[in-house]
Amino acid sequence: MKIVRFTVGSDTHSGRLEGDDIHIWDGHSNHRKYPLEEVRLLPPCEPSKIVAVGLNYRDHAEELHMALPTEPLLFLKPSTAVLGPGDAIILPPQSQRVDYEAELAVVIGKTARGVLLAEAADYILGYACLNDVTARDLQAKDGQWTRAKGFDTFCPIGPWIETELDHKDLKIELFLNGTLKQSSRTANLIFNPFELVAFISNIMTLLPGDVIATGTPSGIGPMLTGDEVEVRIEGIGSLFNLVSTKER
Repeated sequence: MKIVRFTVGSDTHSGRLEGDDIHIWDGHSNHRKYPLEEVRLLPPCEPSKIVAVGLNYRDHAEELHMALPTEPLLFLKPSTAVLGPGDAIILPPQSQRVDYEAELAVVIGKTARGVLLAEAADYILGYACLNDVTARDLQAKDGQWTRAKGFDTFCPIGPWIETELDHKDLKIELFLNGTLKQSSRTANLIFNPFELVAFISNIMTLLPGDVIATGTPSGIGPMLTGDEVEVRIEGIGSLFNLVSTKER
């Protein structure tokens, strides 16, 4: 099932996508529907936090000539960084290089605290495409990653949450202006989604709607004003965003 959030006019709804139609969940009736082309998709969840994982693909570690980590390397992106499908990534004036990073997003379905690995799947609502946008020069300058990862619009996610998905070996790709820049498979993940839910939930409580960004494969690179960036993940779909310097 594909879970979406969207607006029609001034109204915001949640629903499920079936074919080209969205069926509304409004607490009263799920019989109303809208054609997908007539709505504006929003980020499919409203996380209190995005817990991201650095250096979690074997090919990315090889690209950077770094040893594989023995535990997940975690950092946080603020909820204010979340951006919806089709919306513009805003390049901040503080940075001279802003990069794309295609990632598989894990969306939490229920409060997770101290979860055992064997139970981790029960806490996952589904999966989405995510772009962990990064001010690469600020990341190197600061040494820690809060500023580089935390600007508004630096966490595009969507276009929906796919609840019926086997995460083990999915193709993950990123296209910049139609040219393939990143291509790997989730089989190359060092720590898989179940391991991450268990590890993170034994550090901090994960709330419904929270997101785990599972890391990016090799091929990261810069984006410029006017670029079109697309994350594609097998079994989920495509997350498309423009790149701009204009204020939203």
